[in-house]
Amino acid sequence: MSEGRRAGVIAELADAAGAGTGARLLDVSSDADHNRTVLTFVGAPEAVYAAARRVADVAVARIDLNHHEGVHPRIGAIDVVPFVPLYHATMDECVALAHRFASYAAESLGIPVYLYAEAARRPAFRGLAAIRRGGFEELRTAIGTAERRPDLGPARAPDGRGGRGRRARCLDRDERRSGRRRRDGRALHRPRGA
Repeated sequence: MSEGRRAGVIAELADAAGAGTGARLLDVSSDADHNRTVLTFVGAPEAVYAAARRVADVAVARIDLNHHEGVHPRIGAIDVVPFVPLYHATMDECVALAHRFASYAAESLGIPVYLYAEAARRPAFRGLAAIRRGGFEELRTAIGTAERRPDLGPARAPDGRGGRGRRARCLDRDERRSGRRRRDGRALHRPRGA
C-alpha cells in the first residue's frame, strides 16, 4: 500500500486484512522514506481474496496520491497485490484469484488495473517496472495511450487512488523451503514486533 507514515491508516489497513475469518495477518512492514506498507497475510484462497478486498476498500477510501511523497515508485494507493501459492495451492489458482480481484477493483472501485507477472495478459507487462515507469505522475498523462492502457478499469487519468498492479508469482525453491527470504535477500515476512 502506498502509505508508510500515517499510523492510523496503517492500522486500518492491517485491521481490514485480519478482520475476517480464515485469513491470518502475519506481518505489517512500513517504511516512512518509501511511504509504503507491505501487509503479509495467508489463508485459504477465498479468505485471502476477501481480505484483499477489505484492504483495497480501506486503501481507496484513505490514501490519496495527490498528497503522497516517497522515494519508491508507485502507481496507486494499492500499489501491488501479489497472490503467492503456498502449501497445496497452485499458480493457476493464484492467477485466477488475481484476475478475480482485478475485476473487483476495476468494476466495484472504478480504478485502472494492470495485471503482471504470471497473471499478465500482455507480454510487455510481465515485469512491474514497465507498468510503474514514470510513476503516478506519468501515468496520469500516459494512461490513454495504447502502450499504457490498463488491462481492466477506466483508461482515464486516475484520481489520487491511481492504478494498481495485480499478480501471481512463483516462489523459488529456497523461498518455499525457508518461507523467509526473497531472491534479493530481503525478508519475505517478519514476525510482528521484530
